[in-house]
Amino acid sequence: MDQLMVLLRQNYVGKKLLLIDEIIFIYNMESLLDIDVLTIFPDIVRVPLSESIMGRAMNGGIVRTKIHDLRDWTNDKYKKVDDEPYGGGPGMVMKPEPFFCAVNDLRKEDTTVVLMTPQGRKFNQKKAEYFAKSSSHIIVLCGHYEGVDHRVIESLVDEEVSIGDYVLTNGAIAAAVFIDSVVRLIPGVLGDDRSNIEESFSVYEGILEAPTYTRPADFQGKKVPDVLLSGNHKKISDWKYDQAKERTKKNRPDLI
Repeated sequence: MDQLMVLLRQNYVGKKLLLIDEIIFIYNMESLLDIDVLTIFPDIVRVPLSESIMGRAMNGGIVRTKIHDLRDWTNDKYKKVDDEPYGGGPGMVMKPEPFFCAVNDLRKEDTTVVLMTPQGRKFNQKKAEYFAKSSSHIIVLCGHYEGVDHRVIESLVDEEVSIGDYVLTNGAIAAAVFIDSVVRLIPGVLGDDRSNIEESFSVYEGILEAPTYTRPADFQGKKVPDVLLSGNHKKISDWKYDQAKERTKKNRPDLI
């Protein structure tokens, strides 16, 4: 197989080769997903996405992610992106002009514009799968302060996304979570594409993953369950399902 891959690479210059379950897929070097991020804190997004699996996906060309400083689309010498809210209230609101200018510059025919906001629909595994399968270009808008001018939402945003019922200091942190969750579902990103099937919220239709163990089989008197050492795949599968249900009932009863 290694010799075959070398031969194919020699004959398909400029193409990307992907091996899944001994089937070789040959496709153009163009990325499977393009993501543009608009934020006033580029490094908050850039750093976590440059490490480990995400970093390899970006460097390998499977996914193209470009993090932009929203201030590059301001038109004053102070690069001002916020102002006081009409009607009063604490904090500052992000101005519409930079977002409109940036999205107009970056938008393509098939673009989906996502705003990270605690007022959005709650993000989950099914939504991650939806974005991974249905999107070829995503623009992610990151809010800050007291949020963004609502005209941005009305005119530019396709999806308002919340990663949970809590508030962060800025949307860039949420954007990194959103991108990681979507990108890992793109074929070729994980070392074994079965990894994103046999995990929480995927393997048993929305419940948590069963407990996992590795060597040693006996650690400080705490032993790996015998069934996992039995080699009986039917019993192991049944055990995992029962354990997954129990874990979900204990930690996330809202999912049952």
